[in-house]
Amino acid sequence: MTDAPQDLGPVKHDPLPLAALKALRPRQWTKNAFVYAALFFSFNFTVPEQVMRASLGFLAFCLISSTGYVFNDLRDAEADRLHPQKRKRPIASGAVTPGLAWGIMVACFIGGFGLALAVSPSFAAVALLYFVTTFSYTLIFKNFVILDIMLLAAGFLWRAVAGAVAIDVFISPWLLLCTGFLALFIGFNKRRGELMLLEEGAAKHRKNLSEYSPALLDEFQAITTSGTVISYALYTVLASPTPYLLATLPYVLYVIFRYIYLVQSGGDGGDPSGTLTRDKPILITGLLYVLTTILILVIAGPRAA
Repeated sequence: MTDAPQDLGPVKHDPLPLAALKALRPRQWTKNAFVYAALFFSFNFTVPEQVMRASLGFLAFCLISSTGYVFNDLRDAEADRLHPQKRKRPIASGAVTPGLAWGIMVACFIGGFGLALAVSPSFAAVALLYFVTTFSYTLIFKNFVILDIMLLAAGFLWRAVAGAVAIDVFISPWLLLCTGFLALFIGFNKRRGELMLLEEGAAKHRKNLSEYSPALLDEFQAITTSGTVISYALYTVLASPTPYLLATLPYVLYVIFRYIYLVQSGGDGGDPSGTLTRDKPILITGLLYVLTTILILVIAGPRAA
């Protein structure tokens, strides 16, 4: 079989400042919106001081997560050159040199934890746990079947916990359970999308992709879909002062089903952040979800997250 890089051809380089920015993977920062979960569901989005603290926490996680992304791209540069999309990443394409990448990584680490400490020492401690989790994923667990996705899901949980710590509120176990199932759902669908996109060349890009199969990932998809929907429904009923929050469930169902459709029809699940930010039906539904939830929370008043 012909080697993938020869088939794919050369990669056009961006100007260095733009390439350096892309190396941070700013599109992936949407994942850090989980930091706002506690602020949102505890009704503290009406308190400017709390919004500021949560926003500082969000910025801190953007920089800290970018530290992990740059490190991951340095480690995976050779494998990424075999991927039809990841080969365009600045480090894999050579637009950003390893030396510059290390400099960017150190700057993000210092800036991120500086902001984290400005929020609170407790927040910085949770951010450190997130950092350790992401680096252990890159260094150890990335090629372990199932454990790789569980580590990725843990990163989302740390974001949600950090958001609650930032504004000093209790976060419902149901919300954490829903976050965990949702993260697993996204992770397994990401692997499903990679298998569809890379086909026979999947194992060349990531060793453990050869140990996953479409049938197995479809089973995991079904389990995590059920877990996400049930835990969210129970959260709205058991942790809410009003049963009307259950009215947001159709939005959640549509986004989940739409995402599964995109993965199964075109392999878009290989880039969850890109899929969620490019797909207009998902974006519109997400906006309607936020507006509906705000309306319900305004009517219901403050509560624990």
